[in-house]
Amino acid sequence: MKKLFYSLYALFFNMSRIFPVKQNRIAFVAPHNGGDKDSLGILRSFAEERGEYEIVTISTQALKLDFSGFAAFISSCVRAAEFFTLKANRLATAKYVFLNDNFMPMASLKFSPEAVVAQLWHAEGAFKKFGLDAPLTADVREREKKCSERLDFVICSSKNVAPIYARAFGVPAEKVLPLGSPRTDYLLGRKDAEAIRAEFDRVHPECKGKKLVLYAPTFRDDPEKDKNLLNRLNIDLFEHELGGEYALLVKLHPQINSSCVPSGAIDVTSGYPINDLTLICDILITDYSSVCMDFALLSKPCVFFAFDLEEYEKERSFYFDYESYVPGTVAYDFPQVIEAIKNPRNDEEKLRRFRDFNFDYIDRENTRRIFETVISANSK
Repeated sequence: MKKLFYSLYALFFNMSRIFPVKQNRIAFVAPHNGGDKDSLGILRSFAEERGEYEIVTISTQALKLDFSGFAAFISSCVRAAEFFTLKANRLATAKYVFLNDNFMPMASLKFSPEAVVAQLWHAEGAFKKFGLDAPLTADVREREKKCSERLDFVICSSKNVAPIYARAFGVPAEKVLPLGSPRTDYLLGRKDAEAIRAEFDRVHPECKGKKLVLYAPTFRDDPEKDKNLLNRLNIDLFEHELGGEYALLVKLHPQINSSCVPSGAIDVTSGYPINDLTLICDILITDYSSVCMDFALLSKPCVFFAFDLEEYEKERSFYFDYESYVPGTVAYDFPQVIEAIKNPRNDEEKLRRFRDFNFDYIDRENTRRIFETVISANSK
């Protein structure tokens, strides 16, 4: 089915190459996840504010059919059809293309020599292995390689991780530009965290006056393991030990399709952008997710709940020794998580090393720097 999808998209895209490239058209492609507050959305807003570009947003969310009613179903079918036709045409005739993930149809797309294609990626720094460094089937690996051949630039957050990005995307080192991340600008520049927290408390009055603990695990490439992730939480223990001072929030990864958040925890998987949660939450519990980059950037404490570390290292692995690299306490069971929250170990030197390694720029000029390097410098 996926191959049919890729072929159909490529057909319309390549047919559209008969039309000239529009010099002021910028296409923003979100293959899996995307929103106004990720790097792709922030760069898009920056370009829109310039007022001199035609902005096109392409998201695979358009392929989701809505079965809530007849009219909604027809509208969703129209959106899906537009994705393969109108949006494919807009992408084929865009001068500039930005992505935040691998867009698999790209393996079969023949971009114009005039087009400038840049991969922003959806995370900062380097943590768990990704791209061509991750375990992939032969078919997916070959398709990702072909996708990378279409890239003119890969953007990363520091010169230290640039060689890793070159290898993960299979591109020459000179194509990797350590220009920073637009999300960094957003997190460092937001002054309305109090307003965001006030709105959150309005919706969840049970959290008012409490510190917020965010549990944000990554997916496991195994639906059964994903379903069981939340079974590792002991809500009764959390309530007994921390309930008077803390509230527990759960933000599941978008690739975790089915898992029931237990009673006593607050499900913030939908409706709450991770950037906003980073701003208002006081402590992060994660495992192998790059969300730790954002909390480290803001010098907020992280607890790494790595109950399946040995197994994960065998299946996916990391770029560096996990226990010595992560900017926080490693816990192997939930009582250790509780203990790490109750009695935090302040290792400011470890946090500083982690932040400095993964972020070159904290000047809130990353978005402008990327725009000027990729767009302004390549315009006619």
